[in-house]
Amino acid sequence: MGTYINKLSGLITALGIVLFTATCHTGKQAENFVRFENTKHRGVCWVGSRNPLKGGEMAGATAAGVSHISQTPFGWQEDPADSRIRWEMHSDRMWWGERSEGLTATIDTARSQGLTSIIKPHIWVSGSWPGEIAMKSEQDWKEWFENYRRFILHYAALSEERNLPLFCIGTELEKTSHREMEWRQIITAVREVYSGKLTYAANFTEYESIRFWDALDYIGVQAYFPLASGENPALDQLMLGWERVIPDLEKINLKYKKPILFTELGYCNTSDAADAPWLWPKDRKQAVLSEEVQARCYTAFFESVWHQPWFQGVYFWKWYPERGNRQPDFSPQHQMAQKVMKNYFTGSSEKL
Repeated sequence: MGTYINKLSGLITALGIVLFTATCHTGKQAENFVRFENTKHRGVCWVGSRNPLKGGEMAGATAAGVSHISQTPFGWQEDPADSRIRWEMHSDRMWWGERSEGLTATIDTARSQGLTSIIKPHIWVSGSWPGEIAMKSEQDWKEWFENYRRFILHYAALSEERNLPLFCIGTELEKTSHREMEWRQIITAVREVYSGKLTYAANFTEYESIRFWDALDYIGVQAYFPLASGENPALDQLMLGWERVIPDLEKINLKYKKPILFTELGYCNTSDAADAPWLWPKDRKQAVLSEEVQARCYTAFFESVWHQPWFQGVYFWKWYPERGNRQPDFSPQHQMAQKVMKNYFTGSSEKL
């Protein structure tokens, strides 16, 4: 028994030393994090409206403590391997809220309500998504980047004209981002026409492999990390999911010395929301609706990530000018998730 107690005592002592060392290491590492600047972005991804705003559409967002909105103009590709990009200069078949006219009016309306706007352009690919865009030849790559440069500079110039503090140079272009030289040229060209801060919205499967973060101001992440498999996960399961992700985010912060911004984060109001959060609502038609799980996912994010010193803020996907009755859907509007968001954004304690 004495031998057993001695061994156990030694084990506890050794464990204490390990924990102390780990705590000291974590403390030293925390001192090296590049911290968020000024105030954190309390953001939502604004859905461009088909028709001009009538007034009052932003009241719900401001009441929920939102400080920032991102707006999304689109470019279109017929195929992931097509080097041609059509955008506003080639088409008048765009919704008002996605045209420069609508973007400008929405920026001004938001500003009058105390909201800050950022522009975050997307490429819409027929039957696919931006992460599949990849050319088949060097000539096609050259043409694609030339077309993309014209596309992105239009919105960078608009951001400068409207004195916006942040511009996003691209979104989820995962199979293009290894072309480091071309992206650095894009960044240089954007900085020639735009004087604010820059980010890139990297897919959660992409952000660790990007090599041009040093040329930007924030590390942008489309943070659709899977947190828990199956349906109806408990809060501790969801927070454990974030515990697996956070060390990798910290490594990137320490490596590139840039704050991290979640350029998108969202969960459907379904029982399987934490399992493959990126899935579109149309792919969840058979899922069980659950405000509770969506709200739980929001709570797990706030409890796990929001307070981190390196975290610049979040943009929740998505917020409509007029919330319809789409089911299922990503929006927190009129859901329990909206109350969670408001509680953490404002420091209130509204009951769910």
